[in-house]
Amino acid sequence: MASVFKTFSSNDLTTTRTLLHEAIPMTGTIVSGTYGTWPNEENIKNYTHNYFQSVYDYPYLSSSANHIFDISFGYSAGSIYSASNGNSLGGSSPSNGIVTAQTKKHNIYYQMAQVLMGHNVDGTIKQFKIPGDVVPMDTVFFISFARLLVKDEIKKGSFSFLFNTGSVWDDKFARVRKYADTDGQNSFYTDSPAGEYGILTSSTYRGDGPTGHVHGEVPGATSTVHDSWGRGLIFYQAGIMVLTASQVTLKNMTGTIAGTGYRYTQEAAGAFPCTFHTMATGSQISEIADGFRHRVEQITFNNTTELNSTIHFCRANHNDFNYSSNKTYTSNSKITVKNTSLDQPVSYVTSIGLYSADNELLAVAKLSEPLKKTPDNELTIRVRLDY
Repeated sequence: MASVFKTFSSNDLTTTRTLLHEAIPMTGTIVSGTYGTWPNEENIKNYTHNYFQSVYDYPYLSSSANHIFDISFGYSAGSIYSASNGNSLGGSSPSNGIVTAQTKKHNIYYQMAQVLMGHNVDGTIKQFKIPGDVVPMDTVFFISFARLLVKDEIKKGSFSFLFNTGSVWDDKFARVRKYADTDGQNSFYTDSPAGEYGILTSSTYRGDGPTGHVHGEVPGATSTVHDSWGRGLIFYQAGIMVLTASQVTLKNMTGTIAGTGYRYTQEAAGAFPCTFHTMATGSQISEIADGFRHRVEQITFNNTTELNSTIHFCRANHNDFNYSSNKTYTSNSKITVKNTSLDQPVSYVTSIGLYSADNELLAVAKLSEPLKKTPDNELTIRVRLDY
């Protein structure tokens, strides 16, 4: 143990930040189809509250299962799917379950908007909106990725979401669009209480470019979807993707999702095919999540682990630490490593101790090999503390 303490000066300390990235690929087969077929998918967990659906990488009852993400769906009171705009919610006399489902969709939308977008100056909750767009995103899907995958944040510019947008579901995924934050590392926004976020733009990935509804139009109206238009938002630190159903081609989707008789909603066979409009207004959130999930081809991004470090430059000048406090260093008041009285003192540095202001040992750094220290040399040893 050292008998002399040396105080660090401001020139002996510095801090650094290192960003570590890991590629996270999620295939559509894991999201739907690897562990059973609908409605008996063992890695999909639904809840009695019906606010969201959880996806795992393994049957969720197994101790080996890891939570991947949650899927939810919601719309504002101003959405064309809301009863406040004349929507019948699946019929003139909807069941209590459907009425409750709309309340949950409103609750989900405004809860996520409050967390991710914040409030206006008058105290009202901001709606989701692509920066620069006048009309808000009032009907959206949410994918909330697990912290296990996101770590500290999603790396800007690395997010990619491949989605089957054919009007009728097909297992070949012949018409797929890509939603990505293509310029996220250079163009992102910081006015969210949840941190930084970027715009997801849409482009044709496979097949011909589809047509779809422009935001704010009534069901049945269509127009060309331009690849440059924003299609959603990605919140990097929160690890949440918000995909607008108002602008993407979801409104054109009809037909089966993953096999004979499987539709967006549990309608009677006579109601087939199901449209997005009937799905949004007449289904529980978990049922909507089923239809959405079976159209996912792939999700990829790089996560980020932020490693902060304090670097201590431990400097031993020529006249520092040339003697050891080890009891065997001396014998009969003589230095045992000296052959004659004219020999210089010598010591070997094997570890560095970092002490508090009141000289209490806080950390010990071990060297890979002893370093010889004499009055003829000086040492600078770099000690890094990560946190």
